[in-house]
Amino acid sequence: MIVGMAVRPQPHRFTVDEYYQMGEAGIFHEDDRVELIEGEIIEMVPIGVEHAACVNRLNRYLVERAKRQAVVLTQNPVRLSNFTEPQPDFALAKAKEDFYASGHPGPEDLMLIVEVSDTSLKYDRDVKAALYARMGIPELWIVDIRKRRVEVFRSPRPTGYADRQTVEEDDELAPAALPILKIGVKEILG
Repeated sequence: MIVGMAVRPQPHRFTVDEYYQMGEAGIFHEDDRVELIEGEIIEMVPIGVEHAACVNRLNRYLVERAKRQAVVLTQNPVRLSNFTEPQPDFALAKAKEDFYASGHPGPEDLMLIVEVSDTSLKYDRDVKAALYARMGIPELWIVDIRKRRVEVFRSPRPTGYADRQTVEEDDELAPAALPILKIGVKEILG
């Protein structure tokens, strides 16, 4: 027994496997909106009407244009590490015959992640952008519904994205990996 040493309690970080076991055990309800970020279970913000409409518009556009060049994931999990499995609004993953039936796409599969933000902008910008950069996601778009613009992050580094630009409402943008998917910010925002 060690006497006189202060021991600081450490939080338990859940693995993706433990997270799934909790779901299978019924700890989460089917309608619970949660994701695993760095071993912590994070309750996601409810989806508002503007957010949903933006996701619907972008979904139709990406699916129509990507065709067989990519798999368009809409609010589906991406497995970034043994402790992190977020559910971004969109992810463009490399085309795969089984459509990722063998497992959720990982960082090496992803070309673009899109987060649609109205009330979650600070979290998406401060927490998720840093996480995606550390995991090597080549490109992130944060759709800022309130300011009617898209923030584009490229060139991931362990400390964050090296390149960041803001694309305004009257401009267009395209993923670096699939320039054929050029879209106007107005088309995204409606």
